[in-house]
Amino acid sequence: MGPWRFVVWFGAVSLLADVVYEGARSVTGPLLASFGASALVVGVVTGAGEAAALGLRLVSGPLADRTHRFWGLAIAGYALTVISVPLLGVAGSLWAACTLVIAERVGKAVRSPAKDTLLSHATAATGRGRGFAVHEALDQVGALVGPLTVAGVLALTGGDYGPALGVLALPGVAVLGLLVWLRARVPDPQAYEREAGPPAAGSTAPGEPLPAAFWTYAAFTAATTAGLTTFGLLSYHLVERHLAQTAWVPVLYAATMAVDAVAALATGWAYDRHGPRVLAVLPLLTAALPALGFTDTLSLAVAGALVWGAAMGVQESTLRATVADLVPPGRRATAYGLFAGVVGAASLAGGTLTGALYGYSIPTLITVVGAIEALALVLLAVTATRRS
Repeated sequence: MGPWRFVVWFGAVSLLADVVYEGARSVTGPLLASFGASALVVGVVTGAGEAAALGLRLVSGPLADRTHRFWGLAIAGYALTVISVPLLGVAGSLWAACTLVIAERVGKAVRSPAKDTLLSHATAATGRGRGFAVHEALDQVGALVGPLTVAGVLALTGGDYGPALGVLALPGVAVLGLLVWLRARVPDPQAYEREAGPPAAGSTAPGEPLPAAFWTYAAFTAATTAGLTTFGLLSYHLVERHLAQTAWVPVLYAATMAVDAVAALATGWAYDRHGPRVLAVLPLLTAALPALGFTDTLSLAVAGALVWGAAMGVQESTLRATVADLVPPGRRATAYGLFAGVVGAASLAGGTLTGALYGYSIPTLITVVGAIEALALVLLAVTATRRS
């Protein structure tokens, strides 16, 4: 199987998985609100979920490098996710729903460093930016289908979350079947990188430190993420301010996923031509988000949600491609784990910060996020200097 076919098939795995977990995430805010959650609880839980999805990679990344069980960890992580989501539909209390929201994100933590490392080997032959961008675009097709499926079932059942989330068990089974088949076809994806050219510069020994440019880059990403509002809080605002009915929230989420795919492709292609400086767009998008998303005008709030989708497209594709360029293969899963751990702490801080400031003062929230993103732009400039 050629590297582009591997990227596409792995994209199909992510497509089906996104039908499952993005379908659930599209209604996380309203679902928690239905159990009596406040804006702060929604912010903390969704932020903690992202922190779990990212911070626990501090363990799963080095584990993947030490054991070389990239396929096993990827399959285990996907399995945890596709089991947690249908159970979320039958949760009987707020604490159970919060636990399952976080458990689904833990599944992402288990699989992601291994998955990104497997994918990075193929993108050495296809082009880092293009390969990760195509994978992300396919991923977002599932992120479009999942919320629309949930929206349709909610509309048919009068807002019953049980059937809406239970139906997502079907693509979950397909995820695991496709992963087992792909592993049998390509047991050693690192062969793609070996065939693409000489090894990346730098040591690949497990005990060697990561490059200084990697750490500055991680700080830039953490600063950007600390100001990024979660969709859970955006959807909470829409429903609690009576700007949109709950059944329309997954439709909006699907639209943000379409924007995500377009942003991923655009910045991925630009990255291969112009390098990391294209990432300056990310803090600009993040700074604009609360000024739009937390208004009481529906059109502006929708525009804010679409800006969130564009920011996620850059974050989920081009940021990952840059890590692969900064770190040699033997330390790459560890780097992805450490990188995600730093960003995970920022996600928890950001979810808590935006949730608390939303309840206190939206103008203050806008000002604080703007200051954080200005710092992020400075860190990006330092990263470019160190990389050179």
